[in-house]
Amino acid sequence: MGLVSRTIEEKLKRAFAPESLEVVDDSDRHKGHVGAREGGETHFTVTLVSQSFRGLSRIERQRRINAALAEELAGPVHALSIRALTPEEA
Repeated sequence: MGLVSRTIEEKLKRAFAPESLEVVDDSDRHKGHVGAREGGETHFTVTLVSQSFRGLSRIERQRRINAALAEELAGPVHALSIRALTPEEA
C-alpha cells in the first residue's frame, strides 16, 4: 500500500468510523489513460460501510467522501470510484 492509499484510508477512517473499508489502487488498469502516472496511485476504488450513511442518498454519501478527500482529489488522485453503504446494505 502506497502513501496515497494509506492517506485515503486514514482520512476515511477518521471521517466515517467505518465498519468496513477497502481501498484498492486500480492505477495499473489505467496505464496510458489521462491522469495516469508512472508509479500508480492515481485511480482508486473505495468500498466503505458506515452507520454515518444512514438516511443519506447515494449522491450525498459520495459528496461527503469527496469532501473528506478533497486534498487528494485536487492533487494525486485522478479518479475515485465509490461504493458507500450502510451496514444493512452491505
